[in-house]
This record gives sequence, C-alpha cells and structure tokens, in this order.
Amino acid sequence: MRGVLYVSHGSRVAEAVTEAVSFIELVKAQIDVPLQETCFLELTSPNVSQGFQRLVDKGATEISVIPVLLLSAGHYFRDIPAEIEANQLKYPYVTVTYGEPLGVQHRLTEILKQRIDETNKTPNEDAKILVVGRGSYNPQTQKDLETIKAQLYEASHLSDIDVCYLAACKPSFEDALEAAVNAGHSQIFIVPYLWFTGILERHIATTVERYQVDSDIILCHKLGHHEHLQQALKDRVEETFEYVS
Repeated sequence: MRGVLYVSHGSRVAEAVTEAVSFIELVKAQIDVPLQETCFLELTSPNVSQGFQRLVDKGATEISVIPVLLLSAGHYFRDIPAEIEANQLKYPYVTVTYGEPLGVQHRLTEILKQRIDETNKTPNEDAKILVVGRGSYNPQTQKDLETIKAQLYEASHLSDIDVCYLAACKPSFEDALEAAVNAGHSQIFIVPYLWFTGILERHIATTVERYQVDSDIILCHKLGHHEHLQQALKDRVEETFEYVS
C-alpha cells in the first residue's frame, strides 16, 4: 500500500507551522492516496521518524518522501536522505521513493510578479527590486536565484532587479537594502522568495521598519498558499508514483 510523507522544515513560530500544515492539507486533498502524513525536519513534531512510523503502522509498504522545499540545498541533499536511510534500516521491507523540491519554475517566478502587482504601486523607472532568498552554503542556491531573477525580468521587464540573501550567501539582505537606500531609488520593492511565515520573514519586516528615509520601501507578500505552489507540490508527489511499482 502506498503512502506519502511530506517533510516540511519546521519552525519555532507557531503560525509558520500552522501555515505549512494547512498548505499541505490543501495538496493532500488533491492526491488520490489514502495514507498521507506530514512531518518536520526540526523544531516541530512529528519528526521524520514519527511520520514514517505512522505510515508503516497504517500498512504502507511504499512511501513517497516529499520535501516541502522551494530549492535544492542542505536539507534536500543531506538531512532528509539521512533520515530516509535511518528509517529504511528500521523498515527494510518498505520501498522508499524520494521526491524533488519544487525547484526553479516559471509559474513560481510568476508569483513574484503578482506579489509586486498586488501592492497597487506602479514601479517608477528608477525602482529597485530586491528578491530576497533564504540562502545556503550550497552553490546551487545562488545559481537558482539568479535564474529566478532572469525569469522575473522577462516576465515583468523591470530593469533593476537584484538578489540578496538572509543567510550564508552574499550580498546579505541588510547590505543590499542599505545600498539601495544610499543609491537614492525613489522606490524599493522587497520581494521575499519565502514560502511561509517565520523568523526570516519577521526579520525582513523589522529591518524595513528601522528605515525612515525618503525612499518608498514596499514590502511584498511572501509566496504563501498560491495555487501555482499547490499544483507544483502536487506534481512533485505524483512524479514519485511513476517510480513506485
């Protein structure tokens, strides 16, 4: 019997966990599989082993492990595979198929354009757009964000788009925002490439609040529960079914 295990990041912020669970529930309702569980890598329960065991206890013999992640980084390449390996040792008779993160997709970049449009502020000719990523020590993260930047340019034709990061990569969000303010842009649109609420989103907001400047700093909404994200995660789940007998 097939089961699906959604592995989300986890957070100390209760609202972030609630958002992740509610999003995954939306996707579960679109997947024709009776056994589906949500778990978390850290800070929140159930953890991966608990989620795995719940599926096994319900009779799952084939499990699709789905990373609820935007991009490929340490969690995808290291942490989740380690959890899979540990659980396969415990349940050697269970077949596991490991899905992919959402990755770079035009339909997801389109959300960024929509988030800018939703501000109801038309970007001026000198407007600066800062796409803010989580950041990672894996070099693929920066490659992916640069691709997203190029896609946003193609979709919006906004001329001045930069990428910055909240951790691990440069330029940092703080440095990029400071540079944009010092450059005298009349508008600075901050576009978080973040899925759910959490400490990082709150950090962006509090950093912006510290600036009392002539520039109009416009903080766009995160990616959230957008239907493109729902469809993208649904596709990642169904892709795993092709490799499970």
